[in-house]
Formats: sequence, structure tokens, C-alpha cells
Amino acid sequence: MRIAYSLGSLLTINEVLECSEILSHTNTDMIWIPETWGMENFSMLSMVAKKTQKQKIGSSIINIYSRSPSLIAMGAATVDTLSNGRLILGLGTSSPPIVEDFHGYRFENPVLRMKEYVEIIRIALSGKQVNYSGKIFTLKNFTLLIKPYRKKIPIYLAAVNKKMVDLTWEISDGVIFYLRPLNEMKQTIQKMQSKRKIDVTCQIISCVSDDAESAMTRAKQTLAFYVSVGKIYREFLSKNGFKTETKNIFDEFKISGFKSNHELISDHMLKSLTIAGTPDQCKKQLQKFRETGVDLPTIQFNPVGEVVESFKLFTNTFSEEK
Repeated sequence: MRIAYSLGSLLTINEVLECSEILSHTNTDMIWIPETWGMENFSMLSMVAKKTQKQKIGSSIINIYSRSPSLIAMGAATVDTLSNGRLILGLGTSSPPIVEDFHGYRFENPVLRMKEYVEIIRIALSGKQVNYSGKIFTLKNFTLLIKPYRKKIPIYLAAVNKKMVDLTWEISDGVIFYLRPLNEMKQTIQKMQSKRKIDVTCQIISCVSDDAESAMTRAKQTLAFYVSVGKIYREFLSKNGFKTETKNIFDEFKISGFKSNHELISDHMLKSLTIAGTPDQCKKQLQKFRETGVDLPTIQFNPVGEVVESFKLFTNTFSEEK
């Protein structure tokens, strides 16, 4: 069965590369690299490509405000060539604080913007000249100077709310879900896959330790972070079964930050959104995510203790050596 890993922003650059090399010796299908306000994505993907041989590599996610569609096409073509055709281009809108406060752009028209980005990027990667007239973008006579390794690089879209989910199933090769309750995700996948089949991935906050309590506490801390700073996730989860928890977590965050608000996450919330516990417990929890219809579960690494040793236990839990 397929499995992927997300090597997140909690890690240093060297730790990401060391973990990638460990994964290169396993049956892992794919390695996703995020981009927030630390590591730049395309350069990291290029380095990860050198540390691996067969695993696909993916951006999760490149936001569609901080780079032009032409620049994303250039980056994708470059990384796909360096990796011998192993790139999956993951795109998303990110969030207003990152787009507006960190990059200085207005967070406007996210769904329409995504549609135009995908159209422009696909034309550019096909090797054709881009002459594009949209409601947001107008491009003239843009052609990549390098010949793309492939004329079609798979594009996956990060989707939370209904309009972006609908667009994703309309135009993309795959979807990247995050923080969707098990029951809601199963219903959404069944509904959308009946219209058109695409590759369904879900990134899952995951933590493995021989001490189950330590793993669950670490997973709660990560989940509380996203509920606190991610308005889109907080509102989505509030509408889908966790109104009390999200309110309590956010209220406590406004008072004391991240000191203790993770303690307000209920067991039900933790089990519905994360994988956390001992290796045997985590294997069983992973199966519940597969049963929702997720084609490619993506295990988001959250270390406990020393990073490399924690990651070895993590990979031994979910993957086999080649």
C-alpha cells in the first residue's frame, strides 16, 4: 500500500536531508516538503532529489501569491529535470497572514486565482508559448528557455472549503487534504470521486513513541498550533464537530499562547485528526485513514526527543526497507 512522508518546518535543513536519505532506503512512495516562512521549497526539493532515487517528491504547498505562475512553472520544470521526472507540484492559497503580512500581497480571489495559475503553468510546461488573457493575469509571449523533462507535471491542489474542493476535482490531478475529521473526509471523498477520479492525499499530523503519552502530547501541541493560528482550519473544524474544542483552544491561546492550550484537545478530536501513540497503535490508526478512501496517506513527522532516532522509529513503524 502507498505511503508518503511530510518532512515539516519543525526540522532543520540538514535534518530534512538526513531524513530523506533514510527514506531513500525504504518502500516509501513520496516525500512532501512544505514551505511556510523558513526553507524555500524548490531549492529543498532539488536537494531531496539528490538524496533519493525512486521516491516522488512534492511541494506541499507552494502558495499562489508569493510567486508568479511563470516563476512557478520555471521552478517546477527545473526540479522535475533534476529529479528525472519525479516532481508532483502541490499548490495552495496559504493564508491571509502569510500572504498579506509576510509577503505584502492582498489575499483576493483565491479560487479564480488558482484556476488561472493552473491553466498558465500547464501551458508553460507543455513547451508552448503562453499568451494568456484572464480576469487576473495577462501574459504575452512567455516561453520556457529550457525544454521541460515532461510536458505534463502532475498538479495537486490543497483544498479545505467547498469551492476549492470543487475546483480541485474539476482541474487537478490530485487533492491534498489536511485536518479533516475522518467521517467528514470519507463523505467528501465518496461524493467527489463519484464525479471524477483523482489521486486523494491527506497529510496527517503523526507522532510515534514507545511512550504513548509523550506521542499524544506532541501531536496535541501541533494540532493546537494549527487551530490557534490557522483561521481556515479553526472555522472548518468548528463547523464539522469540534465547535467547543476549537473555541476553547483559541480562547486559551489568546490568553497564554501555546503554553497549555493543547490540553484542551479532546481524545475524540485527537483520534479523528491525528495518528499518535506507540508503533502498534499508530499502525492501527493509519488504517482508519485508509478506510476513508485516501489513496496516499501522508505521515507528517513530529519528532519526540532526538530527531534522527525518533525518525528511525517513525519509518520502522510505517515503512519497510527495500
